[in-house]
Amino acid sequence: MEISDAQPGLSLGFSTHLSSAPMTPPISDENMFRGSAVVTSSSGSSSVSFQLLDKKDEKIRVENGVDQGEDEKFSILGHPMCLKRGRDGSSFFPTNVPKRSVVESGIEGRRKPVPSWGNEPLKVADPEIHEIMEKERHRQFRGIELIASENFVCKAVMEALGSHLTNKYSEGMPGARLYTGNQHIDHIELLCCERALAAFDLDSEKWGVNVQPYSCTSANFAVYTGLLLPNDRIMGLDSPSGGHLSHGYYTPSGKKVSAASIFFESLPYKVNPQTGYIDYDKLEEKALDFRPKILICGGSSYPREWDYARFRHIADKCGAVLMCDMAHISGLVAAKECASPFDYCDIVTSTTHKSLRGPRGGIIFYRKGTRSRKHGEGNGHFDEEKINFAVFPALQGGPHNNHIAALAIALKQVATPEYKAYIQQVKKNAQALAFALLRRKCRLVTGGTDNHLLLWDLTALGLAGKNYEKVCEMCYITLNKCAIFGDSGAVSPGGVRIGTPAMTSRGCLEADFETIADFLLRAAQITCFVQKEHGILAKDFIKGLQNNKDIVDLRNRVEAFASQFAMPGFDI
Repeated sequence: MEISDAQPGLSLGFSTHLSSAPMTPPISDENMFRGSAVVTSSSGSSSVSFQLLDKKDEKIRVENGVDQGEDEKFSILGHPMCLKRGRDGSSFFPTNVPKRSVVESGIEGRRKPVPSWGNEPLKVADPEIHEIMEKERHRQFRGIELIASENFVCKAVMEALGSHLTNKYSEGMPGARLYTGNQHIDHIELLCCERALAAFDLDSEKWGVNVQPYSCTSANFAVYTGLLLPNDRIMGLDSPSGGHLSHGYYTPSGKKVSAASIFFESLPYKVNPQTGYIDYDKLEEKALDFRPKILICGGSSYPREWDYARFRHIADKCGAVLMCDMAHISGLVAAKECASPFDYCDIVTSTTHKSLRGPRGGIIFYRKGTRSRKHGEGNGHFDEEKINFAVFPALQGGPHNNHIAALAIALKQVATPEYKAYIQQVKKNAQALAFALLRRKCRLVTGGTDNHLLLWDLTALGLAGKNYEKVCEMCYITLNKCAIFGDSGAVSPGGVRIGTPAMTSRGCLEADFETIADFLLRAAQITCFVQKEHGILAKDFIKGLQNNKDIVDLRNRVEAFASQFAMPGFDI
């Protein structure tokens, strides 16, 4: 449709200004899409306003309620247009501009979604996730938590984890970030580092720390990346002997399970099959033959003390960096309730959420300066920058600032007398549980424990670890199946690992762990009965657990017991 066809006697021309019209008011956001046009007719020309965009939902109301003009409708390039013509033929913009009310589609209307979206509580924003989270809250409260690598954090740590700190990107180290606006983030991270050194009584002139790793596995791999070349050699405790996958592990068939084994060459050392203790003589013999660049002490399920002096002697003889992964015992080390690896090691890594009772993450301590060797190849300079560079930018992006703040809170608590008393109780409870199981004729690897965990060898009862683990879970007891020396693999291990930190955090004492021992033994009896009736294979075994009255009875007893104890940070 031609413009001339729209209104005989009219012609339309665009004008950048209105020279003959009265001064117009400033153009606001509301009318930013409006313009002006010169309309020519037989009676002369006048300037009129036209709309480039038609806002269908906008209603303009004149103060006196009377429409001041007539509509002239036409289209430009297929778009409907509307001219507002004054009845007296004057300009559309009168001297006395009528007041207009605030409209929903204006600035305030467009800003309204921000507070409504940003301030909705979880229960309103996502009822489905909220419901699942509430179920998990009640599961934790009504159950007995015996997984040695789990613990309960305090409310302050939870608040930091769920805080606005998660909004900030802060790649790099304090004072050398890739983004601006990190002055407060730097302060938090530096304070966290300061508290980390204080928690373990370390001299900042001799030790440095990186609190950015997302986990201890990430921390371990950062150490390897910073200090080694691909295919260099590492040596750690074998997984069935109590070691961790991040120290290097191959299956019996030769499959490389962890990245540590994929990118580096690893050779494990093992425990004595009769005693369950580390065989240091064979370890030294292997190390001198294998010549690892990094010798690793520490594990995930070793219930005894580590002879760090002997490890240092072996590392010096073969020219290796000595690294300790103290993930499980870091809380005991901080409380000085076990031997300290810092007296002998060059690198010490840890998780932050196990016995340390902080948020989930990792941490790296590194010795500064020159590292002396009595029997090695002379002196070696330990470059801390290699560790920091490996964490970022080599392996990670921006650190989780909410985690670092939460860790700083936990580390402040670690330095208190109350925390030391907590760790002492953790050890007492582990001893009480070990003695209670031994009195009930249960077999424990190494015959007991020196720390917070113990290994129960179920092979003497003819039980599969995964079956016993399942029965316990159905009875609201959480522990984990665990490989013991002699197992062919981790798929069907012959033991379970039991830890005391979590229930100690809830206030359990020695007498309470006597009761827990009764629950554990009853679960073993149920497992034994079901295996005899239905078989040991998982598919058949699970069928025997359905509608099992013994399980229901034990579950009720466990729930009644666990519900007596307070839960840190929970409003239940």
